[in-house]
Amino acid sequence: MKIKLNSVLVDDQDKALKFYTEVLGFIKKNDMPAGEARWLTVVSPDAPDDVELLLEPIGFPAARTYQKALFEAGIPLTAFAVEDIQKEYERMTGLGVVFGMKPTKAGPATLAVFDDTCGNLIQLYQV
Repeated sequence: MKIKLNSVLVDDQDKALKFYTEVLGFIKKNDMPAGEARWLTVVSPDAPDDVELLLEPIGFPAARTYQKALFEAGIPLTAFAVEDIQKEYERMTGLGVVFGMKPTKAGPATLAVFDDTCGNLIQLYQV
């Protein structure tokens, strides 16, 4: 058993694609019609055949409630690993990304949390 797909609920797929590719640096892998939305995935340019991240439209009312509750509680929806968190923090803030938590040491890891502009808080971590 392998993890090959994970999803992030987004309020707008076009806005999410722009943010996740132009700001975070992922690359688009799949973009095809799926009912009223799209099957839209991005991957790391370093591992294009590894785990895909589905930019999933938030159409289910309970999912919208869940996303909002996490955001308001300051809880990240998911986390992405980085090699140099300070470098990523500086690069991303230079692109206008809003961080709710600057790089902070937490035991053996360093964490940071940012707003993905699509309704989610995302955590970066470096170990």
